[in-house]
Amino acid sequence: MLVAQRIMRDVVIERLQPGDLLLPERTMLEKYQTGRGTLREALRLLEFQGVIALKPGPRGGPVLQDPDSTHLAGTLVLLMQLRKAPFRSIVEVRTAMEPMISRLAADRMTDESLAELAGTIDRMREHLDQQDLFLEANKRFHDIIAWSSGNPLFGYIVDSLLGIMDGTVIGIDYPRPRRVAIVKAHDEILTALQRRDPDAAEDRMRDHIRAYVRYAEKKYPELLDEVIRWDKMMP
Repeated sequence: MLVAQRIMRDVVIERLQPGDLLLPERTMLEKYQTGRGTLREALRLLEFQGVIALKPGPRGGPVLQDPDSTHLAGTLVLLMQLRKAPFRSIVEVRTAMEPMISRLAADRMTDESLAELAGTIDRMREHLDQQDLFLEANKRFHDIIAWSSGNPLFGYIVDSLLGIMDGTVIGIDYPRPRRVAIVKAHDEILTALQRRDPDAAEDRMRDHIRAYVRYAEKKYPELLDEVIRWDKMMP
């Protein structure tokens, strides 16, 4: 762990970017004054966290990656399962966080992100009768707003929860009328963001999440109290 931390400290100091090769093994052994076994365990730890990839071959070695939230998602769900935290916990997090995230995004969102956001709504309309594709575009909608808040922690948290936020992993279904309502809500959120109106963006997202909560409580009250299992989140 200590060697891995020193490697990452040097990555930051040297301002390495995703795709850059780290130092070769021989140089690392000398620089960090450690054994080959310890160094390789440190690199495997960083690889497991998605920070590096070990490129094979004579010109290979550890390559810096741009890690996604996969590892965070797995850890969060595992901890929730150990705590026996129900799906309702995810709903509460959404209710608390997403309106504030939308408020921040109204001030900080780029024109390019707004265009991409509009594109997700177009895809949702196009796939109203294909739930998997519809929900994929729905997740991307919320992901774009989270990263557009300008706060990377919001981005990572929402990104890590996207796989379970809609509740499909525990059996929540979305018939066509509900999908139509979701598209309408997304349109209203997009309009508020395009107008750079923080109050409206926050209010429209809060309305959207509350409508989702009402739907889940009415149609699937028993599922809100179900604990999400770690194995459902693993590939």
